[in-house]
Amino acid sequence: MNGSTTETVPTAGPARPLTGPGTVPGTRRTRDGARPATPGEPVRRRQQGQRGPTADCTADIAGGLTFDVRLPASVADKDPGLLLRRRPGPSGEIEEVRLPLTPLENAADTAAGTDATATTDATATPGTGDDLVLRAALPSTMQLTEGRWNVFLALEGQGPRRLSPGVNDLRSLVDRTPSEGRTWLGVRIPYSTEHGNLSVRSWLRWPHAEAGSLRVMDGGLALRGRLYGAEVTPTARLEAWPRRGEDPPVPAEVASDGEDFTAVLPYSPLAEHQLWDLWLRPAAGAKAVRVARILDDIPDKKRIFTFPACSLTPPPEGEQAATADGTTADSTSADGEQPEVPEPRRGAVTAKPYYTLNNDLAVRVDRGH
Repeated sequence: MNGSTTETVPTAGPARPLTGPGTVPGTRRTRDGARPATPGEPVRRRQQGQRGPTADCTADIAGGLTFDVRLPASVADKDPGLLLRRRPGPSGEIEEVRLPLTPLENAADTAAGTDATATTDATATPGTGDDLVLRAALPSTMQLTEGRWNVFLALEGQGPRRLSPGVNDLRSLVDRTPSEGRTWLGVRIPYSTEHGNLSVRSWLRWPHAEAGSLRVMDGGLALRGRLYGAEVTPTARLEAWPRRGEDPPVPAEVASDGEDFTAVLPYSPLAEHQLWDLWLRPAAGAKAVRVARILDDIPDKKRIFTFPACSLTPPPEGEQAATADGTTADSTSADGEQPEVPEPRRGAVTAKPYYTLNNDLAVRVDRGH
C-alpha cells in the first residue's frame, strides 16, 4: 500500500516499579494508576474524556481491514496516521506498521487491495461541521505477523494515542472460505481489550487446518475439519502432542473427502500428560499442521467455546461404537443435535477439548479427587 511503513524496534527494557511523586510505598493502585479510595472517600475513576478517539472497523472477505476515525478537521495538516504496534514476544522486539489516514472522500486509492465492499459499505459517513472522517486501510496483500497488535492514532509532533473501538462490521468473516490460488493465509480480527482499547488479533498461517464441528463422548473426541494449502492423503493422521516432555504423539486415523477430514481421537492413550496439542499430518513424512479455528469473527474462543469433560475410557462395547468418519450408532438425535453427555463418575480421569489463547485446538486431562 502506498505510504504504509513497517519497522521493527527493540523494547526499552523491563518495566520499572511504579514510583515517584504521589506514590506511597506499599499502597495498591487501580489499573488506571489511581490510589484506591479509603472508606468514605469517593472513588476517582478515569474520565470518559480521556479515552482516545473511536475507530470503526470493517473487514472484507479477503482479509483486509479499514479503520474510519472521526477527528477535528485541524488534524489534517499534522500528517495523521494509524499506527499498529505488535505486543512484544519472547525476543523482546516490537514491530510497527504505520498506515496513512486519508479523508474519507479521498480514501478509495488508499484502500487498494481491500475488498470493494469494505469501501462502499462503510460504517462511517463523511465528516460534518468541524469534524473530519479519516480512513486507513490494511490491505489483504500486506502480511501482518501473528500476534496481538495495539492500535494508535499518530499525529506529527505528538506521541501515539490509543484508539477506542467503535462499530465493527465483521459480517464477511463469518464462515470465511479462503480463496483458491493463495500461498499464505492472513486473518485479522479487531476487538476491544479489557481496558477498552482497540487491538487487532492477527494470524499468519499456511497450510491451515480449520477445526469444524467437535463431538465429545466417553472415550474420545470426534473432529471434523478442512485443510487449506495441502492435500489430505490416505496416510494422513491426526496427532496429539504432549505440550511438555518428549514423548511421541498419539496418532488417530483420518478419513478424507477432498479438503474435508474427520477423525476420532481416543482419550485413553492421553492419560500420561495433562495438556495435548492437536496437529494434522496430511501425509506420511509431511510436515504437521496445527489444528485451529480462526476463520470467523471471534478473536478469543477459550472463554466462549466450552466443552464437557468425559471419561477417558469408553462405555462397554456395543453401547457406542465410534468410527473414523466421526459417527456413532447413537451419536445424534432426530433433530441432528448431540445427545447430552453423562456426568463423569466421581474420582474418574476425564478429558475435554478446548481452544487455547491462540485459538488452537487442544485437549486437557484431569484426574478426579
